[in-house]
Amino acid sequence: MTAISAPAPRRRLLDWRAIPLGVALPLLYVLLVLVLTVFGNFMMPYSPAAQDLYRISAPPSAEHWFGTDDLGRDVLSRLIAGARTAIVGPLVVALTGFIGSSLIGIYAGYSGGTADNAIMRVVDFVIAMPSLLIAIVLVSVLGGGYWLAIAVLSLLNLPGDIRIVRGAALKERNLAYIEAARAIGVPKWRIMYYHILPNIMALQASNFAINVAGSLVALAGLAFLGLGSELGTPEWGSMLADGQALLFSNPAAALAPAGAIILLALSVNLVGDWAYDRYTGR
Repeated sequence: MTAISAPAPRRRLLDWRAIPLGVALPLLYVLLVLVLTVFGNFMMPYSPAAQDLYRISAPPSAEHWFGTDDLGRDVLSRLIAGARTAIVGPLVVALTGFIGSSLIGIYAGYSGGTADNAIMRVVDFVIAMPSLLIAIVLVSVLGGGYWLAIAVLSLLNLPGDIRIVRGAALKERNLAYIEAARAIGVPKWRIMYYHILPNIMALQASNFAINVAGSLVALAGLAFLGLGSELGTPEWGSMLADGQALLFSNPAAALAPAGAIILLALSVNLVGDWAYDRYTGR
């Protein structure tokens, strides 16, 4: 009598026990920023616009854990309030890149021919330009603003994503499952977006994380130059710019937003790399 072996257990989509500590800590930090984005208004010890005129540029204390800025505003409260602009903008830029590259990149890679050549010449032209410098010029000429900066970065970021997805689609279109789908008459659009797209989703997820981190730094840089939100709005980049003058009276006014930006960008990249390696079996 032959023994029947039990089927191999299926790997769950997310097994918390399999997450290494070096990824768990960045993931917890990303989740913390998301929580602050949604519930930050209920967690701030003070209003981000409230001034304590008796404690101007004060160092950290029991009343103000990260001290106050040059107008007497609580740095911790402004840091929490700035989490929303820090995460919403990068998510919009990354989501725009994800959707646009999925639609255009897969179409170019799968179709080939004249359409592919035309799309890629435009992509090559935009990629050849210094995108961050162009973003600075456009946002400053058009008057600045948070959502304007997001729109400009979304447009300049898209061509790079299209090139990545197009390369993945080129690889997929010659595989056996695509040949089989064509042979039985599956429509072209269904092959592209119901067969190729799911098979490059790990690459897209990793690229999404890279875009979030990159646009976070770019938006913070624009805010640092005064091209972000309106004056007085809590934004990590503008807080870093304002805190430069307080390095000797309250270093936390500059170090706290700088650390928040660096940690969030690094955490998103680490989580994205781990997810890609795990779900591609590397």
